[in-house]
Amino acid sequence: MDPSALATLRAVRAHGGVTAAAAVRHLTPSAVSQQLATLQREVGVALTERAGRGVRLTPAGHALADAALDVAVALERARAACDAFVASPGGTVTVSAFSSGAELLLPGLLGRVAALGGVTVECADEDVAQDRFVALTDRFDLVVAHRPDGGVGWGADVVVEPLLREPLDVAVPSDHPLAAGGSVAPGDLVDLPWIAVREGFPVARVLDELTVRTGVEPRVVHRINDFHVVEALVAAGHGVSLLPRFTTRAGPGSGLRLLPLRDVRAGRLVEVLLRPDRARRVAVQRVLTELRALAAGVAASTS
Repeated sequence: MDPSALATLRAVRAHGGVTAAAAVRHLTPSAVSQQLATLQREVGVALTERAGRGVRLTPAGHALADAALDVAVALERARAACDAFVASPGGTVTVSAFSSGAELLLPGLLGRVAALGGVTVECADEDVAQDRFVALTDRFDLVVAHRPDGGVGWGADVVVEPLLREPLDVAVPSDHPLAAGGSVAPGDLVDLPWIAVREGFPVARVLDELTVRTGVEPRVVHRINDFHVVEALVAAGHGVSLLPRFTTRAGPGSGLRLLPLRDVRAGRLVEVLLRPDRARRVAVQRVLTELRALAAGVAASTS
């Protein structure tokens, strides 16, 4: 039953008729009559009867109006409970992140939130195709997602909080001829064997741009989403790849070299997605504030 219609039934009883109830409920008399008719169809018994030029409640109508008061009280109690939950600065906040984003952000986030006190963060890694990140907001309070630099956004159904932009560099074996240079151009990469992520994942879009720039589709020999596996394969000489600059282990002894890609916007935007209702929670906003501060520190330290 519609709680609004139940409130209208109570107003008819309290104020003695349809017209007076309509004024109190800020409805037209016709709308009041329609709500009463809908309720009557739902319960299967007459709720009102003619009384002179107006209407009055039947015994069944009075019984339902009594019950409607209990419903109204329960709804107000539920609203109060929700308001208290939303306003609480503590509680559990769930966070998901794609794999390399989780490596980059979650350890520091857990440390920062632990220092706040009162908030517990539960983390999960969810490395999904770009078109599946929004759906994760039904399961998690905060979803750390990534999309191609300059690519399509997430739509109007979610709140989007930017965190940082992470460059994607070309990873080559340290003994590769290209490793001696400071950067690479699209033409340098024609006919090389590529280790790429699966189709539909943000990093794959840069390879599409390489095809546009060179007129030659990259020769993909392996599709692997675990960047640490990709690092090992590149270091062993089994191909080149695109890897995120902030989390790739490319230091001395790693066996690989990261090279910026010229003339192509090779990067990804790391953002937080959350449902508007979850965004109202104070505890969620506290965690989001720490996540933004952490990301700002990462961006500043790598610029």
